[in-house]
Amino acid sequence: MADVAMLFHWTPQAMAPMDLSELMHWRHLAVERHNAMNAPEKTR
Repeated sequence: MADVAMLFHWTPQAMAPMDLSELMHWRHLAVERHNAMNAPEKTR
């Protein structure tokens, strides 16, 4: 939950109603976004 909360700025109360599979889906998206934002710049 911390990964999702940190990246999407969601509170624990916003995530509490979600079931585990939904949380895992959002965590996967959070990891993808984090990796895209922190990827090294491509050089030519």
